[in-house]
Amino acid sequence: MKTKHKISIGIIIVILIGVFAFIGFPKKNNVPKDVYQVYLNGEKLGLINDKDELLNMINEEQQDIKDTYDVSQVYPPNGFDILEYVTYDENVVSASEVYNKIKEKSDFTVEGYLITITSPATENEEEKVTKIQVLDSDVYKEAEHKFITTFVDENDYQNYINNTQNEVVDVGSIIKHMEFEENITIKKAYVSVHDKIFTDADELTQYLLYGTTEPTKSYIVQKGDTLASIAEASKLNVRELLIANPKYRSENAVLAIGDSLSNGVINPILTLYQEVRVTEDVEQAFTKTTVVDNSMKVGTKKVTQEGVTGLERITQEVRVINGERAQDANVISSVTIREAVDEITSVGPSYSYNIGGTHGDYIDTGMTWSWPTITPYIITTNYEWRWGEFHNALDISGTGFNSPIYAAQSGTVIATNTNCANYGWYGSMCGMSYGNYIVIQHANNFYTMYAHLTTDLMVSVGNKVTKGQQIAHMGSSGSSTGTHLHFGLALGNPLHGGKWYSPWSLYR
Repeated sequence: MKTKHKISIGIIIVILIGVFAFIGFPKKNNVPKDVYQVYLNGEKLGLINDKDELLNMINEEQQDIKDTYDVSQVYPPNGFDILEYVTYDENVVSASEVYNKIKEKSDFTVEGYLITITSPATENEEEKVTKIQVLDSDVYKEAEHKFITTFVDENDYQNYINNTQNEVVDVGSIIKHMEFEENITIKKAYVSVHDKIFTDADELTQYLLYGTTEPTKSYIVQKGDTLASIAEASKLNVRELLIANPKYRSENAVLAIGDSLSNGVINPILTLYQEVRVTEDVEQAFTKTTVVDNSMKVGTKKVTQEGVTGLERITQEVRVINGERAQDANVISSVTIREAVDEITSVGPSYSYNIGGTHGDYIDTGMTWSWPTITPYIITTNYEWRWGEFHNALDISGTGFNSPIYAAQSGTVIATNTNCANYGWYGSMCGMSYGNYIVIQHANNFYTMYAHLTTDLMVSVGNKVTKGQQIAHMGSSGSSTGTHLHFGLALGNPLHGGKWYSPWSLYR
């Protein structure tokens, strides 16, 4: 029995020796450790013993960043993470080794604010997101205020936000509503020094207005310059020049020789939307009439009755987008102050007309014309420069969607388009951006164009029309920001190289 017991103990000892031989005898250092795994954008950078050592190193080694942004603390990059582990892994590296990896792969951050500007999706554009970094949220708030007062007089803005606007008695305007079309969020964040961080409100204002921090176009005032002459040379209208230079509030502002004016086209990051009720006295065009007087010499002419423009006091609600009114106008009320008086010109037998002029000039057509809409009406855009491109027609509004459109002169319809929806959007290229349109050829090689119409045209190609005949209805098709008529005058077919002239030639 005793021998068997000794044999059993021996077998157990042999088995234990085999097990330890297989798994290894415990070593003195093979005990669990508290370490830290460092990640950057999900990638492992290594295990370290002391996270505070790494964080202190990041802060202490970045004195240039502290000096540049006048901050006392520099932080790891966005996407940095550090997690505590209990492990037997002996592969621990130094904090400086991990720090050098971070420097190679990314950049560091400082405390600041992230402004996110989200433009809503439209029919022709996807949602757009713009991110702006600032150290101090007050920098953005000041820049936003300067952006607003670029388009809105400071006193008017203060009266609006303080609810102290006075009701209009005779003429004037009040702001009914104001907002940004974009969704704007301001969030405290660690902002990357690799990206632009705005520290100056004026620089940020320029970015909000022009979409860039690069120097904008400028003009130095010379002797004899006016805002009108500078605007024309810069391919802007005066309103646009005033928007780019808010220190001038009137087109009659006095300029000093040597003054510097911004004369570039703005490209705003933000869209300031206003609903404004305006009461103003609006001139209504008079009609020019020609009568033959056989007692006069051949080829002579004389104005025998001076034309007088009518005057309507119109109250309207308009939409204003970044200082530029939309193309529609909602007329609330109208009072006639002065009736229009026709201009009558007496001519001798076989009167001949003169054709001449250049871009923007008036032209004598040798004919009398009627107005293409009902009255009262509003001119929402003139024959003028608009954001770097020339608007070669009058935008007439205020008479309402589906209101009648008349032929301004007798002639033949030579082109139409009815392929566009009644309501378009800004930037639409339907109908070459004109939407639904009619082009009429008149005597002496003159043409008129009627654009942004509804689809239900009342004439077709080849039809003869008479002056004052209804040909269509006012719409908002094509590239349009609201109901209006785009009314153009050309010498020669405008769809095949004809030259545009001011439609006011027909009525002034």
